Amino acid sequence: MGLKRTDEFRKDAVRIALTSGLTRKQVADDLGVGMSTL
Repeated sequence: MGLKRTDEFRKDAVRIALTSGLTRKQVADDLGVGMSTL
């Protein structure tokens, strides 16, 4: 079973993905999650 992520983590991940200028892969790698998680 995968690691349970908090709502706050999910919101922050989306915010970072949309505003950072990084690729989805870079954001996923930085956060330690798979690209499909984003």
